[in-house]
Amino acid sequence: MIKKNPKVVAIGGGTGLSVILRGLKQHPLDITAIVTVADDGGSSGILRHELKMPPPGDIRNVIAALAETEPLFEELLQHRFTDGNGLSGHSLGNLLLAAMTNITGDFATGIRELSRVLNVKGRVLPAANQSILLNAVMTDGSVVQGESAIPTHNKKIERVFLTPSDVHPLQESLEAIREADLIVIGPGSLYTSVLPNLLVPQLGEEICRSEAKKIYICNVMTQQGETDAYTASDHIEALSNHLPNPGSCIDYVFVNNREVPDDILKLYALEGATPVLYDRQRLESFGFNLVSDHLVKFDSSIIRHDEDKIAKNLMSVLRLSDPTV
Repeated sequence: MIKKNPKVVAIGGGTGLSVILRGLKQHPLDITAIVTVADDGGSSGILRHELKMPPPGDIRNVIAALAETEPLFEELLQHRFTDGNGLSGHSLGNLLLAAMTNITGDFATGIRELSRVLNVKGRVLPAANQSILLNAVMTDGSVVQGESAIPTHNKKIERVFLTPSDVHPLQESLEAIREADLIVIGPGSLYTSVLPNLLVPQLGEEICRSEAKKIYICNVMTQQGETDAYTASDHIEALSNHLPNPGSCIDYVFVNNREVPDDILKLYALEGATPVLYDRQRLESFGFNLVSDHLVKFDSSIIRHDEDKIAKNLMSVLRLSDPTV
């Protein structure tokens, strides 16, 4: 009897999820990526408004990460036009997703067909098959609408919620979560990339019910207007406050313990970003399994999660639950 590859569901958005997927696709895994559709800025926002379709940007990044294509073709998919009336600012991948949605008549079907053409390893699913609006309630009681607007107000976020409230997840997403051996949440912008997925009705509940090992990968740097001065435990607390049953929704927390060089810290400080403090004692009080490691690498002046190191740690968690992996 041939053993099936372990099933991994990765949930998030932005560049963080894409980095993790690049590491995971190097291993014999059955991968499903569930990706946010809350983006309303830039090219995605324009296509969302003009074509009445879900925003394609985060989906494009994930498809590019999982596609088994030549590097030049991935560069083509990510190419962003810098001039041209009506074309400037759009990436080719976003336009391809818009075209596939138009041809097939459905966003999820368009993603599936483009994934097939690009020989994507695994499945890429939108968190919902429709656009959703992300809203934030600030600690002063004010409400900010729109994913791109939330960080610009420079206020402390109390909680976020979606409209419409009756948005439905894809049945494929629910089935993938039920069948998963491992569920990976993050990394990515906490309030605007990660939480919008978990707030889709049934998705968060299904994750908490799942018997899979569930891992949250904490961000390395804070984000201005979103997680200013947040420690690692603050990230976990915010995540838990938005989940139906946090005690059963997270098993492991991955935290970086590698120091960031001073010259890079100074560059990030210009953007109001500081390292996320690994406050081990408070993290331990939550009762989760902690994995602290050198989980980042430095690409010139940019901090990135180390996809190979994280994939190695994720595979270790899988082997703890199934030594035959």
